Amino acid sequence: QVQLVESGGGLVQAGGSLRLSCAAAGRTFTNYAVGWFRQAPGKERESVAAISRSGSRTYYADSVKGRFTISRDNAKNMMYLQMNSLKPEDTAVYYCAASLVYISRLPSETDYGYWGQGTQVTVSS
Repeated sequence: QVQLVESGGGLVQAGGSLRLSCAAAGRTFTNYAVGWFRQAPGKERESVAAISRSGSRTYYADSVKGRFTISRDNAKNMMYLQMNSLKPEDTAVYYCAASLVYISRLPSETDYGYWGQGTQVTVSS
């Protein structure tokens, strides 16, 4: 199985930027499609972005399109989420996740079999 560790969360003002990183260890990273979820207090976990095994295809939630960019570096076993123009409603715990399933759309929570512990992102107004 693959182990995932997120980093890069923090406190930022509205309009600012953050880059989240997800380091993968264990199985061959290119076997997995990977993505980001977030969960705000009192809300359900939301799929934010995903990227295919090769990195050739990306998918985004409507709420982050044009502001967030997902990428991966298969040589380094890393995945990233560049978040620009952050809004207070982006405040949440962000999780990276991995899936052995071929993806052709933004995956749902049940498509992923492996999860990181999460990193807190707080956007102040």
